[in-house]
Amino acid sequence: MAQPTISELEELARRAGSILRQSYNKKHQVSYKGVIDLVTEADRASEDFLLGEINQRWPGSYIMSEESGVTQGSNGLSWFVDPLDGTVNYAHHIPIFSVSIAYAHQGVLQLGVVYDPMRDEMFAGERGRGARLNGNPIHATDQTELQKSLLVTGFPYDAWNTKQNNFDNFIRFAKLTQGVRRLGSAALDASYVAAGRFDGFWELSLKPWDVAAGGLIALEAGAKVTNIRGGEDYLSPPQSIIAAAPGIHSEIIEKLDSTD
Repeated sequence: MAQPTISELEELARRAGSILRQSYNKKHQVSYKGVIDLVTEADRASEDFLLGEINQRWPGSYIMSEESGVTQGSNGLSWFVDPLDGTVNYAHHIPIFSVSIAYAHQGVLQLGVVYDPMRDEMFAGERGRGARLNGNPIHATDQTELQKSLLVTGFPYDAWNTKQNNFDNFIRFAKLTQGVRRLGSAALDASYVAAGRFDGFWELSLKPWDVAAGGLIALEAGAKVTNIRGGEDYLSPPQSIIAAAPGIHSEIIEKLDSTD
């Protein structure tokens, strides 16, 4: 079976993004997986399309997707699919959300795309071949001073009843940097680091489909990408990620370590 190409992932993301864009201005059917963990009819429509295409083109694939969970596979091909990253934004008609698709072969991430359908921005990364935005090469910043950096983060869905709520970190880094943003889409957060829009991104509690693609894109753009302990594996539980300019990555880890 032929392995997928980056252009095929881009095609899938664009078509899923079109589904989201067409439904964006409509009244959404919102259901709740948790108090602030939403799912809309657009999440399901986008995921149904993506899983249908993957199963048809690459039958026997292992797929981990946000709404459907895990589909076991036997062909060595693995997928991490977030059909709508930024559902809370989408449900409130805030145009900051994305489609995220990552592909791995024999357990190693190979391809990743994050598509913003409202801005028609396609972030793509291919292992060993760099990262691109709409076909043009992108690079993480060469920032070496935390004080001059702009960071981005997110918060867990159970922030009110977990010690890993990230609030103290947010306050600390807001005082140590030019600012900290919270956009509401981890896939875009990591992609923006890849594009040099942010100098660094961290998050403590997420799922593999949130950052598999964005993490690879940031890595291929020259960012240093690890979990919060500095290890290379940011997809295994307990998931956490730091994607940052190499010159400030270690300092971010140091400041995060001091908050426990």
